[in-house]
Amino acid sequence: MLRFAPSPTGFLHMGNIRVALVNYLYAKKNNLNFFLRIDDTDQERSKIEFIESIIEDLEWLGIHYKKVIKQSERISKYKEIFDFLKNKNFIYPCFESADELSLKRKILLKQGKPPIYDRTSLKLKKSEIHSLIQSGKRPHWRLKLDDETIEWSDMIHGKIVFSNLSVSDPVVFRSDEMPLFTITSVVDDADTEVSHIFRGDDHITNTAAQIKLFKLIDAKIPEFGHFPLIKSISGQGLSKRSDDFSVRQFRKQKVSQLVLINYLQKIGTNQSFEKIDDMKTLYKNFNINNFSKNSVFFDPNDIERINSKYLKNLDIETVKKTFNVNFENKFWLIVRSNINSIDEAKEWFDLVQNNFLIENKIILKKPLKSIILKFIPEKVDKDLWSVWTNKILENFEIKPKVLYITLRQILTGKKYGPSMNDLLTLIRKDEIIKRVESNCEEED
Repeated sequence: MLRFAPSPTGFLHMGNIRVALVNYLYAKKNNLNFFLRIDDTDQERSKIEFIESIIEDLEWLGIHYKKVIKQSERISKYKEIFDFLKNKNFIYPCFESADELSLKRKILLKQGKPPIYDRTSLKLKKSEIHSLIQSGKRPHWRLKLDDETIEWSDMIHGKIVFSNLSVSDPVVFRSDEMPLFTITSVVDDADTEVSHIFRGDDHITNTAAQIKLFKLIDAKIPEFGHFPLIKSISGQGLSKRSDDFSVRQFRKQKVSQLVLINYLQKIGTNQSFEKIDDMKTLYKNFNINNFSKNSVFFDPNDIERINSKYLKNLDIETVKKTFNVNFENKFWLIVRSNINSIDEAKEWFDLVQNNFLIENKIILKKPLKSIILKFIPEKVDKDLWSVWTNKILENFEIKPKVLYITLRQILTGKKYGPSMNDLLTLIRKDEIIKRVESNCEEED
């Protein structure tokens, strides 16, 4: 059993989706179940719109799950675990404020020491704790780690060891006794019998504490694999609080789902993401051992380039199904080699299908407009452009390249694009005449 457990505090970005994808593909490859868990215990920042967006993004990407679990519906279970840990003295109350803890960390760092909590509150007597609570102070609760070495065989990094209290006792419950990620994740993973957890290596320290928690609640410890975080080209981590590199943003740009998931599955491996595989091929070829232990950098220009290359090789049926367009095959075959996005294709489709007027008319020398109109061929076919331009060149002194660009602008408003030999077969003759009459005029 594997899961994807996003917190609904922002829109999913590429790093989030990479986590979802790795867990999903591993599950598919090994015939294991996969589910979605919404980690929404942070009531202040969790929003319905983000939950809806998460579900929409996963559906769009083709990442399917068996069920959805919401942590906000499991508060009574966390309360039960809180009481258990408290009664067993596995957790202890702490009374330092956020400012006091911040000051302690700064002092330790200045001294060249690791910013590990000094366990001041653990030294309090029961009478002192009672007095503090009576005075109105509400404690947060930390897990009491012991001197036992915590180690595991990471499926990506290999053997990882934490010894001699090299990490702080983690806060597991807030002062209002609301549970934090460290404990809720363990409780849920234990109850749902999660067997494998793949996530970013920023969670390695969390894993050390969580392995201890799995033991304390007498639950089976999952297998863990931590892969490096995706960073932007500038070296910054990706954030859900920004719409940059979000799935939503790439959906707006009409990037293909397959391009995104191929890129995210193969980045940081020895596989080429230039080759676009379908989802079935991706999970059949999936190998967790392919992942590098080094940081990987996300370049949106790669996505645009690969998406452009992918589009140019799609057949019309795939285009219609993927992008919900009503292009005809003839049109698609003519334009696909000259577009970098589906929106460009839509622009060309509108241009050939609808009436077209340019805002600023093209100014021509006399009597070029009359000659252009005079020699428009009767038959609209693949030879129209060459027959037409040859006749114009025979009857008016103008450089061929200048004529070709000028005439293309009159008819399309663009200096570049698909072959005019092919493009003009998509436009009716009366529309060609209308565009010449409306989009240019001769000098006075």
